[in-house]
Amino acid sequence: MKITTLISGLCAIFIAGTVMGQANLPKQRPLPNHKIIVEEVIQTKNYTYLHVKETDSLKWLAVPLMEATKGQIYYYSEGLSMKDFESKELNRKFTEVLFLGGVSPEPIGAVKPKMPADNMHKQAGQNDAAQPYVRKATPEVRQNIKIDPPKDCISIATLLEKKADYAGKTIKIKGQVTKFSPEIMDKNWIHLQDGTENNGKFDLTITSKNTVKTGDIVVLEGKVTLNKDFGYGYKFDVMLEDAVIK
Repeated sequence: MKITTLISGLCAIFIAGTVMGQANLPKQRPLPNHKIIVEEVIQTKNYTYLHVKETDSLKWLAVPLMEATKGQIYYYSEGLSMKDFESKELNRKFTEVLFLGGVSPEPIGAVKPKMPADNMHKQAGQNDAAQPYVRKATPEVRQNIKIDPPKDCISIATLLEKKADYAGKTIKIKGQVTKFSPEIMDKNWIHLQDGTENNGKFDLTITSKNTVKTGDIVVLEGKVTLNKDFGYGYKFDVMLEDAVIK
């Protein structure tokens, strides 16, 4: 049995037991709430490893694949500690890794107000206690960028405004890379801005096999997809998939 399979099984058992236990707790009893600051991020095929600072100590966490960057603040409840854990994929041995079902960008509380998303969680077989493990997207920051699209490209604002017209079509976009996250769910994730916006939205998420760097100005060609849900909180109203650099 591969070590990753073993760890996945242990995490599943632990998290399931934790959630079941939480469901039986008094409603007003708070969950453990650990605040962490990300110091380093390592992406692998199955996990995102986070080297974090909690109070005055540093530790390694492992969570299901997610986007994360240095300096972000998260919260978690409980996890499964594995001492002397060796990652074959990274060819590295950790003194200790805490495996979690996920992290939350907001403090974790015992009771949350009912939101429309609650119904979605329950339809998926989750209960209120499991909500802290649902990933929430980190808002993008608008950069001081101004790029005029070439004749064979469209602007991000045009795409966002007329997304229904472009759904399923292959288009070209020129912009500047504001974030690059490699090898998440077998894809490289690119955030692109060109200085245009529509109704306050200015950032386009793109998946690709190509590698870029933050700050690169590129032309990417890909298929427009609407209402894409990858799970783990990766849900997008409009995005460009399987894009290639032109």
